[in-house]
Amino acid sequence: MKPRTRMPLTVAGAILACILTGVTPAHATFPGRNGRIAFQVQLTPDAHIQIYTVRPNGHDLRQITHLEDADAVRPDWSPDGRQIVFEIDRNEAPFCSIALMNADGSDIVELTPTANACENDPSFTPDGARIFFDRFDGVDEAFWSMDLTGNDRQRIGNCCADPNVSPNGEKLSFVAESDQEFQSALFISNVDGSNLFQVAPFSFGVAVKQDWAPDGQHLVFSKNGIGHPPGISANIATIRPDGTHLRLITHYEGGDVQALVGSYSPDGRWIVFRLEDHGLSALYKMHPDGSHLRVILPLSSFKPRVIDWGAKPSEAQESEAEE
Repeated sequence: MKPRTRMPLTVAGAILACILTGVTPAHATFPGRNGRIAFQVQLTPDAHIQIYTVRPNGHDLRQITHLEDADAVRPDWSPDGRQIVFEIDRNEAPFCSIALMNADGSDIVELTPTANACENDPSFTPDGARIFFDRFDGVDEAFWSMDLTGNDRQRIGNCCADPNVSPNGEKLSFVAESDQEFQSALFISNVDGSNLFQVAPFSFGVAVKQDWAPDGQHLVFSKNGIGHPPGISANIATIRPDGTHLRLITHYEGGDVQALVGSYSPDGRWIVFRLEDHGLSALYKMHPDGSHLRVILPLSSFKPRVIDWGAKPSEAQESEAEE
């Protein structure tokens, strides 16, 4: 199943769409000990997309969803590393809904109450008590929040893609697409939608997936990652929230190799990302300055996407080896 195409926004539309009110903080990478990495994979063109997890050293790869009639996509870890919220996509109503499960894939509970709306892009709030998501009913697209039972629903306001609240809960980052091909920008605002600021321009073609560093001092994103313009490689960059200190930390060229970011590790020492190389994919990690490149899963036809690095539950007994 193909994901729903998000409506493009002009520059002015992106600004108007982001006048939010009453925003509840959404997920960034929460500070903590490094746990498992979650991502989605489609094994064959005809197969449903499923969610997998793996240790940061590449060991103990697990498929944790086994949906037979739908796709499981966009996993997002709870702050304590015990649960994953994700999106279920179907070919019939409800076409996209939000679900919650344990970290091992057990006890899936679907939280979307109606077939008349698409609910997607879910993430946890920093206290783990609420879920923040995008809702589209065919006319209105807006951010909403709800509690972990799917109740106490609150409409937040119109906006764009992949909202992430800074670790201190004060700023909101998101991506807005232009109506021009390969054009998308990185924005931040206060969590109430005020003080809108464009961190990276539309010409950067910022991919939807982006993340705050656990200390809140940088954002990581993929440049030229929207639509993969021909002959141009996507590369990972970091930038300060005020738009200064832009730094490309990968340097691929020619369009056959792409680096697309997932997230920071909870301890802030690593960035996990997908490397695409002439049709094959791999899962890698590196330090935030681009050094110490390490393979987690080697290049193959196995293609991890929408990658999120979770925290290790405090009482977990198994060792999550880090290099």
